[in-house]
Amino acid sequence: MVSQFNPHISVDCVIFGFIRDRLNVLLIHREHDRNGKKSHIVKLPGNLIIRGEPLHSSAIRTLTELTGLKNIFLKQFGVFDDPHRLEPEEDLQWLTDTTSMQIERVVTIAYYSLINPDHTEKHSPALLNEAKWVPVDKVPELIFDHNQIINEGLLALQKEFLTEPLCFKLLPVKFTLNHLQKIYEFILGFSLDNRNFRKRINRMNYIVPLHERQTGVSHKPAQLYSFDEEKFNELDVQHTGFIV
Repeated sequence: MVSQFNPHISVDCVIFGFIRDRLNVLLIHREHDRNGKKSHIVKLPGNLIIRGEPLHSSAIRTLTELTGLKNIFLKQFGVFDDPHRLEPEEDLQWLTDTTSMQIERVVTIAYYSLINPDHTEKHSPALLNEAKWVPVDKVPELIFDHNQIINEGLLALQKEFLTEPLCFKLLPVKFTLNHLQKIYEFILGFSLDNRNFRKRINRMNYIVPLHERQTGVSHKPAQLYSFDEEKFNELDVQHTGFIV
């Protein structure tokens, strides 16, 4: 019987979330092989594609099947085709055992995803495969080349963060300027001048001040803001130079 899966092409998803004021990535526990053995026990959500399946559809399906998450932002950022990427041998053996297919080489197409806290809180009780959020600077050694995929996903995110309004996909609907600044600092890897940051924000009519303040905080409640996507799209300009 011919398998429905293509044994040579896979998709892997790097899912970023800004949780507890830190940039995190979602990892899952891999399945046991037939012998119950494990080497590297956590990995990115990923799988072989189904024969005849478009890549983006495969990424969406894989994400839903392995994590339970639906309707989230996905963007392709790279292809990983090193002939030796399935090493070490015990990890390749795990893949062979769990797929019941003879696999020698797999090219993977990588996507990154951004999840805001509202979405995470809504779906976290349904996360599958013991999925867990791990700070990007605390990621353990993963299966195959998944550590490299995360690193390159972060680099792709850093490059696009200044030309697209991606920061708002990590934020709740209502946010403070301090929260927005922290996201930029964590993604870009350096501190921003608080005064200059707020001056730039005040010139952007698509970041809308609300007549609301934080609640349930021990410090002085900060004003809340929201992102108006329609106003941003009306500008018909790139996000270039937004912060630096």
